[in-house]
Amino acid sequence: MNTIQPGILPPVPSTGRFLSFSLLPGADPSNALKALRDHTIGESLVVGIGQSVVLAMGQAVEGLRSFPSLVGPGVDIPATPFALWCWLRGDDRGELIQLTHLISRSIAPTFQLEEVVDAFKYGERPDGLGLDLTGYEDGTENPSDDEAIQAGIVQGSSLAGSSFVAVQRWVHDLDRFEGMSQTDRDNAIGRRVSDNEELEDAPDSAHVKRTAQEDFEPEAFLVRRSMPWSDGQEEGLMFVAYGHSLDAFEAQLQRMAGLDDGITDALFQFSRPVTGSYFWCPPVEADRLNLAALGL
Repeated sequence: MNTIQPGILPPVPSTGRFLSFSLLPGADPSNALKALRDHTIGESLVVGIGQSVVLAMGQAVEGLRSFPSLVGPGVDIPATPFALWCWLRGDDRGELIQLTHLISRSIAPTFQLEEVVDAFKYGERPDGLGLDLTGYEDGTENPSDDEAIQAGIVQGSSLAGSSFVAVQRWVHDLDRFEGMSQTDRDNAIGRRVSDNEELEDAPDSAHVKRTAQEDFEPEAFLVRRSMPWSDGQEEGLMFVAYGHSLDAFEAQLQRMAGLDDGITDALFQFSRPVTGSYFWCPPVEADRLNLAALGL
């Protein structure tokens, strides 16, 4: 019986590591995927497979597509497709480094590691959520329990138990953000940092208003599992959002870019996305990836 990858729905860990792989030109991914299937899939590892790998296998995963490159008023949102994505989760960074090498060796030389992003949980609110590096709570409107399963997991089809994930790395300009007045900061987010209460009179550009999930038709609920990151020179947010389809994320992204009404999200005043990828997260069976949809 197919089940959800165990690392998708739990809260973000204290330490995370995001791995992005390319597929070597002309390579047959079959053997590498079989090796990946041999890994036990627990809470410490989430695996996503990109469209290029699905096509290289001569298969189709209904609902998986390429990440859109969008241009809005003063806004550029890039698409940077990768073949394979792994989210490593835990409490010990050293263990995540060891797991990185174990995975990389098992799928080499077919897949080549292109990007490693180390992430972490920053702060903790009474509800267990962490903070973005701006100091605002991240994921306040996340669905939970059964609602999270409804929003984030495919049901009632041959892909049941799987999920689609949108991944973006955002770079913050914290100096610019900290140069804004507290009122301007709150208006940009649409919440007061002091108590996380939503501002009734926030401007239309406020992030909360741009992405209010219940305001879309159909409603655009996502299960967000984002984490702050830093490499010592830059920092920002690894945005990670799971859905039973990619439609909800795409609807939100287009509104953020101002493609609906010409109003861009105030986040772009101090942050910008530098990557953007979509992946399919297969279900698991007996603690192993179920890759039947890829003919394996």
